Amino acid sequence: MSESPAPVAPVDAVASSGRRTFLAVLVNTAAANVTTSFLWFALTFWVYLETRSVLATGIVGGAYMLLLAVFAMVFGSLVDRHRKHRVMVVSGFVTLVAFLLAGALWLAFPEAALLDLGGPWFWLFSGVILAGAVIENLRNIALSTTVTLLIPVERHANANGLVGTVQGLAFVVTSVFSGLSVGFLGMGWTLAIALALTVLALAHLLTIRIPEERPAAGTAPGPIVDLRGAVRAVRRAPGLFALIVFSTFNNLIGGVYMALMDPYGLEMFDVQIWGIVLGVTATGFIVGGGLVAKFGLGKNPIRTMLWIVIAMGALGALFTLREWWWLYAIGIWVYMALIPPVEAAEQTVIQKVVPFETQGRAFGFAAAFESAAAPVTSFLIAPIAQFLIIPYMDADDGSATWGWLLGDGQSRGIALVFLVAGLVMVVVGALAFLTRSYRILSRQYSEAMVNADVAETDGTDAADPERPAAAEQLRPGRSAS
Repeated sequence: MSESPAPVAPVDAVASSGRRTFLAVLVNTAAANVTTSFLWFALTFWVYLETRSVLATGIVGGAYMLLLAVFAMVFGSLVDRHRKHRVMVVSGFVTLVAFLLAGALWLAFPEAALLDLGGPWFWLFSGVILAGAVIENLRNIALSTTVTLLIPVERHANANGLVGTVQGLAFVVTSVFSGLSVGFLGMGWTLAIALALTVLALAHLLTIRIPEERPAAGTAPGPIVDLRGAVRAVRRAPGLFALIVFSTFNNLIGGVYMALMDPYGLEMFDVQIWGIVLGVTATGFIVGGGLVAKFGLGKNPIRTMLWIVIAMGALGALFTLREWWWLYAIGIWVYMALIPPVEAAEQTVIQKVVPFETQGRAFGFAAAFESAAAPVTSFLIAPIAQFLIIPYMDADDGSATWGWLLGDGQSRGIALVFLVAGLVMVVVGALAFLTRSYRILSRQYSEAMVNADVAETDGTDAADPERPAAAEQLRPGRSAS
């Protein structure tokens, strides 16, 4: 006689439990991201204020995105091979160790040595903080997969919008307090605050339970970087690679912003005021993410994303045409509001067309590909702006050629870079609508159903994550007896 099937929780109860768990994970991830961003922003502000080097900030920012691109594939493989909660705990612990090492360096060497761009200690100190911030992104890939695990497919876009809202709120807090902390307390106390917050976030994470059976990919030995598996996951969804290319458009202009936005702002404002400006303008994150959480992304998220990318390019071309603080601030606010829909669109598509078992590798592949765009532009733009464009615009020839459009001012060279980069984005985004890949991917999204029942399946067996969930036993094609 066969055993009676395990009782299956009602779908509404399962969905409610999944939402509560997702919110707990989301809040904890937001707290961890606040901490790493707080220290990362503070490092960028501190380096520029002490050295006045656009090249230094460009290299530091570009190195962050480059390392993110290099390790994203590793992160994606880890997410697919291990339970999401365990991955998040490891990420938090490694970040804590990195920040502790940075604190030890701060105590061991004088500040002048840590600011010497020609010496090793500046690069070691910055690199350790950089490593802690990069490893934190392992948590973000895991968070993207928990949307599929815990939220019904028809609410994925809304959940991704909520992620953007929380990240925006974190950005507000980070921007304001990083500037205030560096301005009033200095880098040492800023590092101490980041350490304390990292400990608190890790302690809270240990109290959360994410119901998930052991991933099949983790039952057998496999490569640390499963590039072949990631490529297979992407290729199984026709047009998905094109989506990743579309998302890269956003990162191209992001590299320009990374290298030049802070130097431009710090020429206009004191560091404390600049931090507040970033905090206020980052409310655009909250508005953009909130709109997605409320209304979703429409029937075709890919189309929505491309229109927003075009708008970003137009914005980048216009918001530094004059050295007016209010124009710059409004432009940053609108740009922040456009980021969550772009990111949510890509996540929503991947969560629907890629099987849950391989989503970590798909998200890792996408992050690697897209993150590589920003450091390329950042590494190129920073020295070009520092040594060629800014001196050219300060000279009579540059002023005579571009003054009618960009006006006169100390930062007109940076404005010229923003103008050209923005116009390129507009053209590339518009051309994407004409591609065959756009049509294929749009059709694939409307028809895909591969993860329709994942949230209902994996949220029913919180008591024993080692055992397959009860609902899994009742999937079509499986016997209930």
